[in-house]
Amino acid sequence: MSRTDLIADTFTMIRNAIMAKKENLDVPASKIIQSILEIFKKENYIDNFKRIEDGRQGILRIYLKYIRGKPRITNLQRISRPGLRVYVKRDEIPYVLRGRGIAIISTSEGIITDREAREKRLGGEVIAYVW
Repeated sequence: MSRTDLIADTFTMIRNAIMAKKENLDVPASKIIQSILEIFKKENYIDNFKRIEDGRQGILRIYLKYIRGKPRITNLQRISRPGLRVYVKRDEIPYVLRGRGIAIISTSEGIITDREAREKRLGGEVIAYVW
C-alpha cells in the first residue's frame, strides 16, 4: 500500500503514541519528516529522535517528551494537505494560540517555524500547527 500523505500519517502515529503514553515510536524516514522533527526538538516538543538504517527507506525513532505525566505535544494539526494546499504571504503568517504554539512553514529556505519566517520575511506553505 502506498502512502499519499506521509506527514499526516506521522502526525497520527505521534498522536496515537501520546494517547497510549508511549515513551518512543518508530515512523518511516523521509527528509521532510526529519526536518519537522528537528523543529520539534529545537522547540522542545520531543526529547530526541534518531535515524535507524534498515537497508530500505530507514526508520526514525522518536522519543516523546512528558512533563509531570502530561505530554508536551497537546495537539498536532495538519493544515496543508495533498488535496488542499495552503499558502501564506510573508505578512499573513498565522499566530498559533497567540504565539504559544508554532506553525511549521515550508519556505524557499527550507522548513522553518512561523517565528523564523517572520524574522526572515518569507512566506510559504503552511504544513502544520503544533501546541
